[in-house]
Order: sequence, then structure tokens, then C-alpha cells
Amino acid sequence: MTRSPEILLIEDDADLADAIVEVLQNEGYRVSYAADGKAALALLSRSDPPDLILLDLMMPNMNGWEFRAAQLRNPAIAKIPVIVLSATGERARPIDAAMVLRKPVTLETLLAALANFFKA
Repeated sequence: MTRSPEILLIEDDADLADAIVEVLQNEGYRVSYAADGKAALALLSRSDPPDLILLDLMMPNMNGWEFRAAQLRNPAIAKIPVIVLSATGERARPIDAAMVLRKPVTLETLLAALANFFKA
């Protein structure tokens, strides 16, 4: 039996995060959640690394760019792939993400992107 992929969602919009977590769990993914980059780094320091990070860019405390820079400096978590979910679109390209999905992203688009990512 293969283990379900684990995803860390980093998103400051609690309502959006709740909806994404619920849908992903219903699709069989294991999901953890952090409201900003600082909380995500704390979570990553005390748990097994996820298979993928879904990352918002515009957040308080530590935004997505700051999180990604900190992630890349830490060898223990640097190789975790990131899919950016952000309304900033093209500004996300320098972040070295596996994929960028522009908000508002439909759940169908997100699920298709995840299916393609985990199929590869």
C-alpha cells in the first residue's frame, strides 16, 4: 500500500485555506496548514517534510518570498518542491517554484496540477 502524498499549505486567508484543506483531504491527500511563512518554518522544523508545499506569496509576518529564501537556505527542507498560489502571477517566477497557479484558482485546476505533479 502506497502512502498518500503530504502537502503543506501556507496561506493567510483562513476561509480559503479551510476550503483547500477540506478538498485535498477529500481527494486523499494528507494536508497540514500554516498561516504564514514563519509558522510554516516552525512546523517544518518539528515534523517530517511534506512531499509538496502550496505557497501563497502575499502574507503577514513572513511572506512567500521570505519563506522560500529561508527554505532554500536550509538543506533539510530545501528540496521540497513548491507550487505557488498567488494573484501576483508573473512576479512569482524568480521564486524557483515547480509551478505557479494564479489566483483565483479553481479547485479543478488545483487538483489537475497536483495530479500531474504527483504522476511525474
